[in-house]
Amino acid sequence: MPVYEFKCDKCHKKFTLTMKISEYEGKKFKCPKCKSSRVKQQITSFQTKTSRKS
Repeated sequence: MPVYEFKCDKCHKKFTLTMKISEYEGKKFKCPKCKSSRVKQQITSFQTKTSRKS
């Protein structure tokens, strides 16, 4: 499952959420610290694993 990183605009806390892509679409997110809905998703890197050898 993908990991999404967010930052709250109100208290500046960074937090991560792990969820399915279908759960992510159209959902409103809140800061776990101050409960504000003013959060922005952060751009992050990602890794993948494959079963094939390069």
